[in-house]
Amino acid sequence: MCGIVGASGPGNQVPQLVKALSRLEYRGYDSCGIALQATGRIRSVRTLRRVTDLEQRLTTLGLESTTCIAHTRWATHGAPSEINAHPIMSGDAIAVVHNGIIENYQTLRIALSSRGYTFHSETDTEVIAHLIHSEYTGDLLVAVRRAVKQLHGAYAIAVLCANEPERLVAARSGSPLVVGIGAEHNYLASDCWALHHLTDRFIYLDDGDVALITPERIQIIDADGRDAQRPLFRVKAHDSAVDLGPHQHFMQKEIFEQPKAVRDTLAAIDTISPSLFGAGVDARKLLSEVDNVLLLGCGTSYYAGLTAKYWLESIAGISAQVEIASEYRYRETVTNRRTLVVAISQSGETADTIGALDHAKELGEPPATMAICNVATSSIMRATTLAYLTRAGIEMGVASTKAFTTQLVALLLLTLTLARLRGRLTAAQTGEWLDRLRRLPTDIESALALETQIMGWAVDFADLEHALFLGRGMHFPIALEGALKLKEVTYIHAEGYAAGELKHGPLALVSGAMPVVTIAPDDQLFQKLVSNMAEVHARGGRLYVLTDSSSAFDTAKDGRLIRMRDGAGMLSPILRVIPLQLLAYHVGCLRGTDVDKPRNLAKSVTVE
Repeated sequence: MCGIVGASGPGNQVPQLVKALSRLEYRGYDSCGIALQATGRIRSVRTLRRVTDLEQRLTTLGLESTTCIAHTRWATHGAPSEINAHPIMSGDAIAVVHNGIIENYQTLRIALSSRGYTFHSETDTEVIAHLIHSEYTGDLLVAVRRAVKQLHGAYAIAVLCANEPERLVAARSGSPLVVGIGAEHNYLASDCWALHHLTDRFIYLDDGDVALITPERIQIIDADGRDAQRPLFRVKAHDSAVDLGPHQHFMQKEIFEQPKAVRDTLAAIDTISPSLFGAGVDARKLLSEVDNVLLLGCGTSYYAGLTAKYWLESIAGISAQVEIASEYRYRETVTNRRTLVVAISQSGETADTIGALDHAKELGEPPATMAICNVATSSIMRATTLAYLTRAGIEMGVASTKAFTTQLVALLLLTLTLARLRGRLTAAQTGEWLDRLRRLPTDIESALALETQIMGWAVDFADLEHALFLGRGMHFPIALEGALKLKEVTYIHAEGYAAGELKHGPLALVSGAMPVVTIAPDDQLFQKLVSNMAEVHARGGRLYVLTDSSSAFDTAKDGRLIRMRDGAGMLSPILRVIPLQLLAYHVGCLRGTDVDKPRNLAKSVTVE
């Protein structure tokens, strides 16, 4: 969600910080700003426009500084406005940028107001700024440590003080922060991607850490007040991720990168083995003890888990439960100590998924926890005993596409591994699965070749405000994902349903103005789905059908058809989602929405 960057070092750091901030634009935001140490005071510049506008304002004002912090804000407390934009000040002495939510801010606000502090914004962040100011007696590090002990909730903060040149203090609890190590400069960010043009050496702060950052040193104090040493990571990145190439938008680029993303996710896999999920632990022993799988995720990752449930129960013969992370963490559950808890997250920093994972651990230590994630150094990857890194590469578009398909691939690999351990796959069958997986990138390319036909559908959808998506069996979650994509990037109200549920309510919505997208492969549920489609047709609904090349549909009678290659079998959900991604993208383009940065949404949801 919100993005933090900071820098301290010789020379003017403003241009480098603005560039770092621009690298976080893909996360989604509604305002941005920067605070700079000046002689005896702090100057701030904020805008409701893009980072390029902030850069132009700074150039016009001629502002320079060796130490500064900057922020892209996604509004939580207080509407998007310049007064609510970060950095938030306490006078001209303290500046704070903040990711997260302070749950006790109202109580603190009342207490600080009674002590003479005046509040100008609607944000919970202003409480932090005034609280640090109230605790300041000459040492910013001490003041921040005292202040954060009074905060309840999740936060990552960076703080400047006018009286302490070249000193930047950071703290985190529940929201990510990373320190970048330079030659003569040190940096801070909520995402190491922001700093890749400056360094490839990073330290990830732990929950409860407070850090002092200067050009010469980094001092980290843990939650118990002790000096702490955190491991140094070298993280490489490729700037080709921000090159659009021949594509109009990152969403389109990332849809077409899916063959490569899947190929990279499957790279060097020549067998199905527990070692795929952890080389430094006894993965075979851990997975052999499992008799139940709990899949945790939010949004698209939740739908990946729903798809995997069908695979786990039909292929591996193991019971699987799928939970929306934000719900699971706050309800009473019946625990099974032999459960494999799988946290699914594109960023690895999804606050609700991290909270759900922690909740599952608190209920009773499971034999194993696993992360399915696209970021190797993320919080979730560091919090689990087992992991699979989906090698989708950075995903700039807010609406997830290639991250979703690679999550499905990873979950299928987990399914096959458990099936092998449970004696449900022979060596020959395992080899057949590997052959099918190796063909998957080519099959995805075949699905991408349907783009021109999908563009024809998009013209029909461009002026509509509602749509239904139907699927059965393992394609029901794909209907949910197709509806979500349309909602995210086109602002059309769309809902996904299990097709058998039509007569239990949704059929009341069907009319000549309602498009109904149906995922209809020629599988064991095909005839059931044909009956459901007849219900739509009889009521004048507008059918748009994704089916197989050999299925018995009459285009004139059964609506608009797109025929896909036969024989996908259990891999069908991975392929069927591709046209739905393309549909959302092209409808969004026709409606003139910002498909890469949809309104009100953020890429990495690091708050509840």
